[in-house]
Amino acid sequence: MASPRLLRRCLLGALSAALLASAAVAAPAQAEPADTRAEPAAVQAVTFSDTFDGPAGAAVDSSKWQIETGDNVNNHERQYYTSGTNNAALDGQGRLVITARRENPANYQCWYGRCEYTSARLNTAGKFTAQYGHVEARMKIPRGQGMWPAFWMLGNDLGQVGWPNSGEIDVMENVGFEPSTVHGTIHGPGYSGSGGIGAAYTLPNGQAFADGFHTFAVDWAPDSITWSVDGTVYQRRTPADLGGRAWVFNKPFFLILNLAVGGYWPGDPDGSTVFPQQLLVDHVSVTTSDSATGVAIRGLAGKCVDVAGADSANGTPVQLYDCNGTAAQRWTVGPDGTIRALGKCLDVAGGGTADGTAVQLWDCNGTAAQRWVVTAARDIVNPQADKCLDVTGNNAANGTRLQIWTCTGGANQKWTVG
Repeated sequence: MASPRLLRRCLLGALSAALLASAAVAAPAQAEPADTRAEPAAVQAVTFSDTFDGPAGAAVDSSKWQIETGDNVNNHERQYYTSGTNNAALDGQGRLVITARRENPANYQCWYGRCEYTSARLNTAGKFTAQYGHVEARMKIPRGQGMWPAFWMLGNDLGQVGWPNSGEIDVMENVGFEPSTVHGTIHGPGYSGSGGIGAAYTLPNGQAFADGFHTFAVDWAPDSITWSVDGTVYQRRTPADLGGRAWVFNKPFFLILNLAVGGYWPGDPDGSTVFPQQLLVDHVSVTTSDSATGVAIRGLAGKCVDVAGADSANGTPVQLYDCNGTAAQRWTVGPDGTIRALGKCLDVAGGGTADGTAVQLWDCNGTAAQRWVVTAARDIVNPQADKCLDVTGNNAANGTRLQIWTCTGGANQKWTVG
């Protein structure tokens, strides 16, 4: 990013180092709900989920979230984060509402004097940490100069090693002067603050993120983080991007949601900014496969679904090959119906529905060509075509291309996931 920030984020005083260093306890794994077509294979574990159900005005679930309080001098933010439900409450319609207000009902004091704004910041430190998986939030962001909503993560060893050695993964940040653009960034030792490594995603045709809900996610594996918006991948980062600096993301992180007002990067509100502003959060979830790096999908002759040459380029053939445990054969089956490897999706070429249409790797884009159902009968079905993932010609040789074909129940259409 080109922002002049000295420090991207810091935890507020209310979170002590002892709390941050404490071991977080993951919520019990829960089974994913059955698909309406058939029972899906049990390859996905929900390790954290909050759909914010409850009566209007209720506080967030304290077993999952804690609310931080105080100001933030490091970024020169203008808000005071409050406790209670004035700035963070359920709306009775399955959403968390984080509200930024131009007010100071309790004479809060900030780094610059009497605080001008209130807002809220929540985190899961001491309650839940993630290490790898699909991390997502579906949100509708606020609008206006000076608004700075974010969904992000910090290393759980923050209280021991400090920031930026702890690492920071920004799943989504938006600054109000860019209504059509969000940013995804990593921060670590030697690449923090304005030197963070990331990319931006911009909606087409001048659409604004504040106009509707969008899903912001990362798919996170050892030595790899991939960002997406509404299922569309827009960047992938690995240790190769760091120029020899330390990759500090192969460890547990906790989640953070907040709505800041003002600061070095977004600038302060001005006469055009309307208050109150709200960050609406429909859900937050973390899902992981049975393995942090994905699972094998085995088929004919015990061989594996494989990305040819471990090449992540769009259009790379997906084939049958001897199982070897490499990243080209490690797949995650997501709750959104996608099957992913190397940060991309299993895709029916051209969105075709005819028998013999090839299957390939492609940027995740949310289309029906990338939706799959794994059935209890061990079929992998593309519902758009109503056809099965198939080994061409029933040929078990290494390199045989996979395709879709009318479901026959044959051995070349049977798959074991995991």
